[in-house]
Amino acid sequence: AMSPSKPMTSMSTTNWIATMTDNALERARALNLHGLVAHWEDIANADWVAQLIEWEECERARRSLESRLRAARLGRFKPLADFDWDWPTRCDRQAIEELMTLRFMEQPANVVFLGPNGVGKSTLAKNLVHAAVIKGYTARFASASAMLNELAAQDGDMALRRRLAQYARPQLLVIDEVGYLTYGNRHADLMFDIINRRYEDKATLVTTNKPFAEWNEIFPSAACVVSLVDRLVHHAEIVTIEGQSYRLKEAREAAEQRKQRRKEHKAP
Repeated sequence: AMSPSKPMTSMSTTNWIATMTDNALERARALNLHGLVAHWEDIANADWVAQLIEWEECERARRSLESRLRAARLGRFKPLADFDWDWPTRCDRQAIEELMTLRFMEQPANVVFLGPNGVGKSTLAKNLVHAAVIKGYTARFASASAMLNELAAQDGDMALRRRLAQYARPQLLVIDEVGYLTYGNRHADLMFDIINRRYEDKATLVTTNKPFAEWNEIFPSAACVVSLVDRLVHHAEIVTIEGQSYRLKEAREAAEQRKQRRKEHKAP
């Protein structure tokens, strides 16, 4: 039979209380609770101190999460648990699940989702952003057209530098739908500027429907395309997804359901 645990000795009790007190003091310092720290000797043993610190930590964590979620600009998206892995004809699920561990953020490395319209590239990218935000990273999701048009519309160098910094700052930046539109040299230079600022410093994820050999069609006559691609793919995980459009599949199924309901309504 197991022997009963030994009661805590007076010395071990003293050490345990001292350890807990020191821990609470460090937590108070980390929270910048300067008033508590300044009067620590007077209040360290008060029952309410530990509860106050815990409340403050929880509230700050909640507010930080809400702030990061707003900054990510995700909008509504389908969670990964609802993703239909059987629909794409080619999709490396193991590679996606490895990316969801966010280990690529530690290096940091880039990620490219390559595939035709409607196969789930944006959904997967948004799930990665959400996972990063939950884990404490800063992140931003933006379509290529919205980002480049916003940057190009800035009036003056100072305003442009501020906007560029906003896209360079997040630990994870998703640039969605590169290749669905074509851009002039000004937009190409801005794209290069963003990628170059983040190069080997912050993780960037790009979704595109065009292989890199065709990126000169996205930015025709732009001199920086080769350098842009070179920086993007260096240390990059490239995941190719193939298949028919899932949105088109859902639209066809919805149309078929409406047709069936009309038939049932007309039936005697």
